[in-house]
Amino acid sequence: MINEALRLIRVFHDLKQFEAAERLGISKSHISEIEKGNKTPSLDLIERYSQEFRIPVSAIMFFAEELPNAKRGDATRTKIASKVVDLLKFIERKSDVEAK
Repeated sequence: MINEALRLIRVFHDLKQFEAAERLGISKSHISEIEKGNKTPSLDLIERYSQEFRIPVSAIMFFAEELPNAKRGDATRTKIASKVVDLLKFIERKSDVEAK
């Protein structure tokens, strides 16, 4: 889920992958692999996202864990994180429609 959250942060700031890569000091292909879920971002990279986009690390890390064996309360956290990502996707789609 963190891959989608990082993608949505980039999209929200209206950046192409190569622009975000330049700001974060990584390659475009690395961002692409993270956003596809093929690679996991390092804590250092998450800290760079935090600084660059002025989002607390804790807010980004909220999306970091997949909880397949969720205990009571953990399932709620996962459900909330999923709903937040859905809301961000809705905002992304609405922005795309308004831009056209």
